[in-house]
Amino acid sequence: MSATPQTHPVLTLLELMRRVRQAASVPEQRFMLVNDTHALVPYRQSGLWVQGSGVQALSGVVQVEANAPYALWLSKVCAHLSAHQPKAQAVYAHDLPEELAQAWDEWLPPSVLWLPMAAPGDEGAPTAGLIMARDNAFEAPEISLLAQWCEAWAHAWGAKTAGQPSWRQWRRWFHGASNVAASADQAGTELAKPTLWRRPWVVVSALVLLVAVMPVRLTVLSPAELVPANPEVIRSPLEGVIGAFHVQPNQRVKKGQLLFVFDEALIRSKLDVARQAVATAESEYRQAAQLALTDSKSKSALAVLTGKIEERRAETEYIAEQLVRTQVFAPREGVVLFDDPSEWMGKPVSVGERIMRVAAPEDVEVEAWVGLADAIPLSSDAAVSLYLNASPLSHIKAQLRYRAHDAVQRPDGSYAYRLRATLVEPTEHKVGLKGTARVDGERVPLIYWVLRRPWASIRATIGW
Repeated sequence: MSATPQTHPVLTLLELMRRVRQAASVPEQRFMLVNDTHALVPYRQSGLWVQGSGVQALSGVVQVEANAPYALWLSKVCAHLSAHQPKAQAVYAHDLPEELAQAWDEWLPPSVLWLPMAAPGDEGAPTAGLIMARDNAFEAPEISLLAQWCEAWAHAWGAKTAGQPSWRQWRRWFHGASNVAASADQAGTELAKPTLWRRPWVVVSALVLLVAVMPVRLTVLSPAELVPANPEVIRSPLEGVIGAFHVQPNQRVKKGQLLFVFDEALIRSKLDVARQAVATAESEYRQAAQLALTDSKSKSALAVLTGKIEERRAETEYIAEQLVRTQVFAPREGVVLFDDPSEWMGKPVSVGERIMRVAAPEDVEVEAWVGLADAIPLSSDAAVSLYLNASPLSHIKAQLRYRAHDAVQRPDGSYAYRLRATLVEPTEHKVGLKGTARVDGERVPLIYWVLRRPWASIRATIGW
């Protein structure tokens, strides 16, 4: 509660000091300073100024409008007084610069009192100040009483903001050095000279530099999967249409097991036509041989007909071989890898087109795709770690064995470099599982590791 006019000023001061210590927040402390001080000494208006923030509180105002003309002018006045009036004293218009003194009569009454304040530990110019104004002059006892109140308020204010360092505290921490020695005449010892390492900014700079040059491993992340290391590729031995599959995807097969067959109808029809052509050519040869006994022209045609018969027979033998090759068998034991059989049924294929692969289940390796922006220098035996999507809690260790020299286009349209890595130890995961591979490069300073991608982006954007 506010003190009554009959209360002794000292008791009023003690009450205000108790209340400011128990204030719940800094805004509450500021409100008490500019309003409840009236119970200690009467005045017409007052304001609290904080360095770096301007006017923070005004008497009779709940919230200060920082851009109001009065608040802007009062902030300039308090900043000037903070720099030139370090003690509590009365202030008059002639104490201000001409540009500030011209507006004195518009904003303030004749008598003004300036009370500078500083939080505990602050040195140099005051960090805050209370300005009070009224019609009659302030008496010396009142000034002394107000100075004691402002000192107590500043102490409570500093305690409330102890966990929020001000810019002045930070500047003193970086630029100031503590007094580490006493006078040699008084103590009888040599004056201790502060060394360079006693300045915190030097220590911090050294630590930052040390961290910046700390070597770290340069790594890149890329999509990857488990693929067969040495698969046997099954290609189409002829041009035709696949008739049926005798195995299913990921089925284990033995060497010599039938994998798939081609539709033989077209080939058999070609074979019948070829055989009929051979019979026709042989018939023409016999007819020419009979005529050759009496006709010399027919005798000369025998050589041509003989060549025609050989040509038809060679064509027939080739088609017969094609008929034999309509059945494709497994060249080795392993697992067959191919797409859905229904997509191949009835599909015409050309000679040499890849249809499936046969791979040993335990013969797997890592295939990764490194983007153009992540093409870092890699050693021939760089470490590769594969984190599978199906097993995120563990990783597969591998060692780089191959890196493509040229970037190739991937199915998604992007270009990347193909990497192949040999597993360090066998894994139970099957071929086809996908994940993310981490490829370890050389060691570089931490500052390079942090700025490599941003620097590359900036150079690509501005061309510098």
